[in-house]
Amino acid sequence: MLKNAFLMLLSLAIAIGGGGASVWYALKIQDGVGAIRIGQWTAFPDIGTPAADPYSKARVAREGVLALGRAEGLSFVAENDAAGDQLKRECSYRIEGGFPTARFWTLYAADQSLGVVETGKPRLAALQSYQLLRQADNSVTISVGHHPMPGNWLLTDGSGRMYFVLTFYDTPIASSTGLSDVSLPRIVKAGCDA
Repeated sequence: MLKNAFLMLLSLAIAIGGGGASVWYALKIQDGVGAIRIGQWTAFPDIGTPAADPYSKARVAREGVLALGRAEGLSFVAENDAAGDQLKRECSYRIEGGFPTARFWTLYAADQSLGVVETGKPRLAALQSYQLLRQADNSVTISVGHHPMPGNWLLTDGSGRMYFVLTFYDTPIASSTGLSDVSLPRIVKAGCDA
């Protein structure tokens, strides 16, 4: 009798623990259900729409974010550089290339909760499309790091893991047909502090 009760409790603990762990993992990874990947950037285009899958809805509820509808815009998150290494705050990066057509876009360095990285300085770890210097071919090069750099500079500070969040507002790429031929800028590691 006691053996059967113990086995039943053990089975329930394994089932609940395993189920909870699998949901946590599915919500934590950036390449989840409904994700699209363009280079190093990942987006969930159905998030904020009635067609969103249950995992996308749970991700929005857990993070407490205001999801953009398909007509409003699309957010991309990058967690790795072009070499496949995790982004780190103690490293310097170059974000280079062209950006898709959009009325307005923002780029910021994010922490684990996808909130803007605290720099401890008056300058935020964020840029927007109206404040950038562009090349003759309309491409952009953004230097990322905690040391001031000429041109477009995105300030980061501290140590540990980092993400980049690139959000396009009022853009045709948010439609279901607009994602097929989109190219996003590359993230190249320039070096790391010892």
